[in-house]
Amino acid sequence: MQPFCVARLLVNRNAQMTFNKNILEEIIQGCKAGKNRSQEMLYSMFAGKMLGICARYATDRFEAEDMMQVAFVRMFEKIQDFRGEGSFEGWLKRIMVTTSIGFYRKKLRMLPVVASDEFEDNVKGWDMADSRLNAQELLNLIQKLSPGYRIVFNMYAIEGYSHKEIAKELAISEGTSKSQLARARGILKEQVLQMEGISNERSTK
Repeated sequence: MQPFCVARLLVNRNAQMTFNKNILEEIIQGCKAGKNRSQEMLYSMFAGKMLGICARYATDRFEAEDMMQVAFVRMFEKIQDFRGEGSFEGWLKRIMVTTSIGFYRKKLRMLPVVASDEFEDNVKGWDMADSRLNAQELLNLIQKLSPGYRIVFNMYAIEGYSHKEIAKELAISEGTSKSQLARARGILKEQVLQMEGISNERSTK
């Protein structure tokens, strides 16, 4: 599976608030000055899309909202560091992702992660992005993965981390990262095909 291919399916397809770049810059400057109104406006602009990012790492909406709130607090604490080099949305997204990863890095210390350098990828030629399921159905399947599988799948397939980077972030071996990814993809393939089969049966009745 190529990195980012699933991300295209999980993008919020609802209409997003459009805003002028100059207005965004004014709002950012207001946030740097500690203006509550500017913080509220910035939150309103990006909360929907950022919740979608956190939802990929969470088990449910409530957990995703907790992750997002923590990430927004960190963003406002760090906003002085944003120098306007590159996209603000991209900068904010990185904070959401690192916060979500940090959330589960703490959890993974309390949860079993099967350490194994042996793996077998039995889903070659299958791509989740080719599924006929809609974005919400795919997200639900990802959320049902065990924490270890879910975080590795998200980091590799959606965020574009390499196995070397994942291993460093989660303090596991590259082999374990590959094994977790292969197992996650195997579970997702089985569930996707099962759901597509059920859908086909209903459509023929």
